[in-house]
Amino acid sequence: MKNFASASGLRPRLAITLAITTLITGLLATACQDATNTNQGNQGQTSSTGSTPAASTANAKGLKIGSLLPATGDLAPIGQAMLASVPLAVDQANQCGGVNGEPVTLVAEDDQTDPTAGAEGMTKLAEADKVAGVVGSFASSVSSAAVDVAARNKVMLISPGSTSPVFTERAKKGDFQGYWARTAPPDTYQARALAKLASDRGFKRVSTVVINNDYGVGFEKEFVEAFKKQGGTVVNEAKPTRYDPKATTFETEAAAAFGGKPDAVVAVLYAETGSLLLKSAYEQGLTEGVQVMLTDGVKSDEFPKQVGKTSDGKFIITNAIGTVPGADGKSLDALAKLWQEKKGQSVSAYVPHSWDAAVLLMLAAEAAKANTGEGVQSKLRDVANAPGTEVSDVCEGLKLLRTGQDINYQGASGNVDIDENGDVIGSYDVWSVKDDGTLANISKVKPE
Repeated sequence: MKNFASASGLRPRLAITLAITTLITGLLATACQDATNTNQGNQGQTSSTGSTPAASTANAKGLKIGSLLPATGDLAPIGQAMLASVPLAVDQANQCGGVNGEPVTLVAEDDQTDPTAGAEGMTKLAEADKVAGVVGSFASSVSSAAVDVAARNKVMLISPGSTSPVFTERAKKGDFQGYWARTAPPDTYQARALAKLASDRGFKRVSTVVINNDYGVGFEKEFVEAFKKQGGTVVNEAKPTRYDPKATTFETEAAAAFGGKPDAVVAVLYAETGSLLLKSAYEQGLTEGVQVMLTDGVKSDEFPKQVGKTSDGKFIITNAIGTVPGADGKSLDALAKLWQEKKGQSVSAYVPHSWDAAVLLMLAAEAAKANTGEGVQSKLRDVANAPGTEVSDVCEGLKLLRTGQDINYQGASGNVDIDENGDVIGSYDVWSVKDDGTLANISKVKPE
């Protein structure tokens, strides 16, 4: 996975365009198109998988879906692989006849890890491109900006990584009219899992530092409640440490979180800004003897390098531990094999969840016999949940649906049983930063 972050937080537009183009060339030539581009570039293209050419955007009969994921911005180190997984899923479906007898078309938008850009991208996908469903977004703040646009236009939005509990609360109120779901579990569960991990490690006094958005604040709230139930104390509960996503210096926040020598600091961060915060804590001499506990927002092989090294050449966050929604689904092995073949690397965080989101959109459209958002929404839970024949392959699922049979999709991320609020429960991997700066999953933890 390529690192597009610089210490200054600036990304030259040309360099990013070239890097992203290299990343997904042959998967979908328009994957990183600007929101102002037309869809004409999709016509007549063939992916590098050798599959059937993608359907022309002029073909009104075929299913059209979109992706709204961070090719640039604070979550780009994770988002680029997520973005690349979606056209792979579309290629798989098109190789076995597409959906409702026509090839599937994909339109990709870069949300830039920015709510404003995300809302604009979602508006383009819904109102100009007329997609039936969208895989996105990753950042909860971006999905919060996009989901109302999706619901208003009756476009099914499935997020592979927006984990804020806010979505559950709003879904219970009926805000989304059923046009929202996610393949990653909400932070209600991950926060409990991280609290369990902290308790299991014997930590009694911890502090928190979080990015000040839906993701960070929602996670913080759930973690504090769960850790106190485990018998622990959050030392800065009365005055929580939250940092501005647009900040460029973090000395004050680092001092507030790491001061007083807590047993551990639970840091809910994004990679670019979070790396600067942790580096600042080290430079202030505050990290010695304090366990750093992280979450999914920074689980990237590039993150330890972004934080940097100590004066003696060791990675600053060596031995940091964290949690991330795990992937243990029945189709994970097949996806891992395909990913290794196409990308030359192991499946990274949230790739399985992105794959499953794309597959569910296509299976639901086939089940509905309709290439519309209303059709996808009406059949999404039917193809994701029991009863039905369990299938883990998109082509097998499409084949059964074409003959009128019911299916229960078993995804790469898990069984993706979606409840009435659009949520899945999921499982959690525990990961750690090794001496050489690489990441390794070391165990699993279940929320209590």
